[in-house]
Parts: sequence; C-alpha cells; structure tokens
Amino acid sequence: MKERIRKIARSELVRNSAKLLSANVIAQAIGLLVYPILTRLYSPEDFGLLNLFLSIGGVLVLLSTAEYQYAIVLPKKDEDARGLVHICGFLLLITTGIVLLSVPFSKPIAHLFNTPELANWYWLMPLFVLAMGLWNILNYWYIRRKAYTRISGYQVGQSIISASGKLELGTIGYLQGGMILSIVFAPMLSMLISLALAWKKHIRYLFSTTRKGWKALFMQYQNFPLYSLPRSIINMVASQLPVLLLTPIFGTREVGFWSMAIILAFSPISMISKALYQVLFQNITDKVNNKQPIGSIFVRFTYIILAFAIPVFLILYFFLPDICHYLLGKDWEITGEYIRWMLPWLCCSLLTASVCFLSDVFAKQRIGLWFEILIAVLRAIGVLAGVLTNRFYVAVVGYAICSAIAILAQYLWLYSLVKKYDSHIS
Repeated sequence: MKERIRKIARSELVRNSAKLLSANVIAQAIGLLVYPILTRLYSPEDFGLLNLFLSIGGVLVLLSTAEYQYAIVLPKKDEDARGLVHICGFLLLITTGIVLLSVPFSKPIAHLFNTPELANWYWLMPLFVLAMGLWNILNYWYIRRKAYTRISGYQVGQSIISASGKLELGTIGYLQGGMILSIVFAPMLSMLISLALAWKKHIRYLFSTTRKGWKALFMQYQNFPLYSLPRSIINMVASQLPVLLLTPIFGTREVGFWSMAIILAFSPISMISKALYQVLFQNITDKVNNKQPIGSIFVRFTYIILAFAIPVFLILYFFLPDICHYLLGKDWEITGEYIRWMLPWLCCSLLTASVCFLSDVFAKQRIGLWFEILIAVLRAIGVLAGVLTNRFYVAVVGYAICSAIAILAQYLWLYSLVKKYDSHIS
C-alpha cells in the first residue's frame, strides 16, 4: 500500500498538478490577502463597477478566439497545433479591432447599464480583450508543451502586479478606476515577462510557417466555434446575469456585495479546479489518443474532491458572516450570507469545472451546448424571482440554487461519457 501511494505521488500527473496548484495557491492567496485592505480603500460601488467591466470584457474575450484555443492541445502533430495558434491570433486581432471601434460609443454603452462611470474606463476594454485573449492562446500552447512552470510564473506574477497596483492606486486616492487599471495592465506585464522567458524554448517555434492550410484546420475543428463558442458565451452570460441584469435595477452597491461574494467564494474553487483542469486535460487527451481507459482517473478525482469539500463547506457554513465582518468590515457581512447559499453550487462547480473539457475531447460540443442552455435558463429563472419580488437577496439565492442543480446534472452527463468510452475500448 505504501509503495502504491509512493508511486502515485511520484507520477507525472501528481507532480504537474502539485506544481500548478502551488502556483494557484500563491496567486490566489496574494489576491485574497489584500481584500481586507481594498474593502477599506474602495467602496462597494467601486467593486460593482469593476465586476461590470469584467462581465462585459469576459464575453468579448470569449469571442476573440472563437474557442479555437481549446483545440491547440488536441492534435497529434505540433505543426497542426501551431497552425491553430496562428488562427487564434488572427481572430484575436480582428476582435480587438472591432472593440476598439466601439470606444467612441462608450457613453451609450454605459447608459445601457445605467452606470455612467463605465464610460470613463471603457477605453481600456480593447487592451483587456487583447491581453486576456493572447494569454488564453499561450496558456493552451504551454499546456500542450507541458510548460507548467511558465503557466505558474504567469499566475503568480499577474497576481502580484495586480494586487500591488490596486493597493498603490487606492492609497494615493485614485479610486473608482484604480482596480480596473490594475486588472488590465497586470496580465499584460506578466505575459510580456513570460514571453521573454519562454521565447527560445516554446515561443520562437510559433513563428514558423505550417504546411497544413488554415482552411483545413478551420474545418477539422469547426465544432469549437459552432458549439463550444455558443456554449461558452451562454455560460459566461448566465454566470454574469446578476451583474448584467441587476445592476441597472439595484445599482452598483448591491452588485458590489455580490461581486465580493463571487471573488471570495470562487477564488479557492478556481485555484483548485484550474490546476486540475490544465493537467487532467493534457493527461486524459493523451490517454484517449492512445486508446487507454480514463475511468479510474475520473473516479479517483471525484472521491478526493468530495472528501475535501464536504467537511470544509460544512464548517464554513456556520462562520461565513462573521468571517466577512471581521476581514472586510461591518458593511460586508451580507457577503457571508450570500456565500452560505452558494456552498452547494461551489461544490458542484469544483467537480465539474475540472473535467468540463471532456465534451471537447469526445466531440460532444453539441450536447454540451444544450447543457449550457439549461444552466442559463435555470439561472435566469432564479434572477427573475428577485426582479419580480424587487429583492436582491431573493435573486442571489435563486440563482445559486438553480446553478447547483444544473451543474450537478452536467457533471453526471460527463461521467456517463467516461463510462461509455471505457466500455467501448475494453
């Protein structure tokens, strides 16, 4: 038994997961540790404005590569993967140009969300889309190359630069837009450092030409723009419904409390699931390409996650409002109440987010799209309950409960894909 545990601990999957998880822990810890200070420098309205900017930008970033970045990991030949990187870069430049053309209309866009302050900072949107879109491309190229050190370095560097910028700008009184400036320029600086360090080993190769034409690659991986892109857009819009729909009704202050709940709740979830996703994606893709079973990996992953999440969430349930009061200040206790209702959703997300790539691996993007539509519809029902009752709290609770139900159903479907694959190759 000890030898088996030792063998597992020394495996490439565990070592790479530990490397990325360590980087995520450091990056998320840096971000979380500054929030007790940030909530005393910036107002809830400032956090609401930041989240509105991120919500709009998040949708635009998804459009920027048409989801072709996910395909970079899949081809057997590096040459085909390189061609996909070129396609993603071309699409990113087009999208960034279109967003740039929308800047003169920043005031009407801000008026649409009943947030005039957004107009002052919308000019940063093209830079945000370019930076985040480029990192999405590089991230999956690094995953393919197993360059997990480069991914880890970016995550830690981006977190340090962002946290420092928010603190510095808030301290000198540059409020409202201080956090937006930080989240735009931090990834740009961190990515430039990553490109410089990885140039010789991983990046220079990308500037070579490819034999296979773009048209052939476009067609071969067309399921990504046809099904994965609508799926991701629906998921993004659905996840941001409380911000996009409730900001014009309840204002940025209420949305600011909700935004903080999302940050505090999903930072550790993202920390764990992102590390597992990046390693599991590459590992499972290799096994599928070589016709090897993957069920044991999936089941072991599920047991580990549940064994960790259930006791931790049960303990947190009783202390969350007091923790938020103590860490963030007396005005932020409601954030802890929101997170309480989010706990089942968080548990389901921790399971599903780490293995959601399975629909891409098995080319089941069409069914995945229908699941995203289901999730969006249920979330919209939850938000609508709050709108009809004119109570923000009801919208948050309804949204969280509906999200948990829908994401659990999605996880069970992904598990069925794994079982079907294993039975087919056995």
